[in-house]
Amino acid sequence: MLLTVLSAALVIAALVAPASLEELRFGAFLRVPIEALLLVGAVLLLPAHPGWLRGSVAVAAGVVLGVTAVFKLLDVGFAEALNRPFDPLIDWRYAGSLVETVRGSFGPRLGTLLVVGAGLAVLALLVLLPLAVLRVSRAAVRHRALALPAVAAFTAAWLVLALLDVRGPAGPIASRDTAGYVSGQITRIPGQLADRREFLAASRSDPLRTAAGEDLFAGLRGKDVLVVFVESYGRVALEDREHSPGVRATLDAGTRELEAAGFQSRSAFLTSPTFGALSWLAHATLQSGLWIDSQPRYDVLVTSPRLTLTGLFDRAGWRTVASVPANTRDWPQSEFYDFDQVYDSRNVGYQGPRFGYPTMPDQYTLDAFHRLELAPQPRRPVMAEIDLITSHAPWSRVPRLIDQAAVGDGSVFDGMPQTLPSEADIWPDRDRVRQAYFDAITYSLRAFVRFVTTYGDDDLVVVMLGDHQPATIVTGPDAGHDVPIAVLARDPAVLDRISRWGWDHGLRPDPDAPVWRMDAFRDRFVAAYAGGGHNGGRSAAGPR
Repeated sequence: MLLTVLSAALVIAALVAPASLEELRFGAFLRVPIEALLLVGAVLLLPAHPGWLRGSVAVAAGVVLGVTAVFKLLDVGFAEALNRPFDPLIDWRYAGSLVETVRGSFGPRLGTLLVVGAGLAVLALLVLLPLAVLRVSRAAVRHRALALPAVAAFTAAWLVLALLDVRGPAGPIASRDTAGYVSGQITRIPGQLADRREFLAASRSDPLRTAAGEDLFAGLRGKDVLVVFVESYGRVALEDREHSPGVRATLDAGTRELEAAGFQSRSAFLTSPTFGALSWLAHATLQSGLWIDSQPRYDVLVTSPRLTLTGLFDRAGWRTVASVPANTRDWPQSEFYDFDQVYDSRNVGYQGPRFGYPTMPDQYTLDAFHRLELAPQPRRPVMAEIDLITSHAPWSRVPRLIDQAAVGDGSVFDGMPQTLPSEADIWPDRDRVRQAYFDAITYSLRAFVRFVTTYGDDDLVVVMLGDHQPATIVTGPDAGHDVPIAVLARDPAVLDRISRWGWDHGLRPDPDAPVWRMDAFRDRFVAAYAGGGHNGGRSAAGPR
């Protein structure tokens, strides 16, 4: 009897459980699910022969319910991390990246345990729910004389509650959430297939495909152009009532330091295609000028002839470089971007410790880039994408900034991670998580300013921006997708080219600063620096 009661409770809980952590409270389960009534009614009305029919219907319904429960659980996780529901047609492709991120963030041992635990939870739902539905169905058949009138009475009550729209703490008491949820998943499929066809056509139609190298970036000839992504640097870093004052102060101090070194800056916001994670979608959007908001779009893009910013700079004669310290193995898609050189965790000479998920501190990433690309002479101008990852979740073990001259091969950081707050120190408390995020952003911004003021010269131009907002544990719900962006240069002619953009002065944009979609940046940047302009500095090798 107890097992039957527990089975019924599990089935009802799976049917009425919300797909959002915000709605996950006791009142959400005080509802009458029509799906349970229909299932039990169908089983009772099926003929007794053949004997396997009722059992097969119950198991099939249990499997569907188990899959739906897993999807709901994934929706909760995706809403917390990415501020959107799980998409079964797309998001399974991120499984490998998710496993790597968890193992990198929490270490191989604990990370593996977390991944295995999540896998077992999914397996348990897929096994236990069919068994629970089967047990409840058999109990109903055994007590058919009681079950039939009970189902009829509950169905009548459900109809009355539905017609009167009687609501409880979590919405209508007469629930049909699961049916609506499954229907919503199915109806999305045609739209996604149509989107794939439309995007395929867009990726093969590029207005810059025939642009001549000598016409590209004439206003940047001789300049080193760096696109620096600061991981998880979103609008919330500037506008959170409790924690943002420290970040704003860092940006204002950085603006003053840069001005003392002769640099001016302009800033605004871009709307990122992603939220909380999946940074490569934002990078691809900025580089390609197309809206890359899903893995299928990314997969189509990297096999298309679409030109990226780095590809256009390559055509114009620049040396093109990527610095991706998070990578621990080869990156096949790098060929799409036309990089002449890709640096990752294996080939920048780092001899220091790992800081949780980040393979190395941002200060080292930037210093190594200077040593490997900017310091050697003579050379061609460099166009590079540099990814800073200290501010990547879980925001633990944030390094301390050290003297730039002491960075060396990174061994100076030996022992530092052990003195810093770990995931176990931070993640049991939401307030600590939020504080850790802002501390990490502050570190990355300070390391960036230190790099520019230490190594920057008249021929350095930098685009510094965030890739996406952090997870909702930091932003709260409905935070939007905006990220800050700034352009820095010592040569006034460079910023004169973008004066019509109306961006704010300094590294910190005001809340009402201009907002562009991130896919608008490529073409606007190319247009701003096309045609005649400054020709001083290092000479480019010419079009290739």
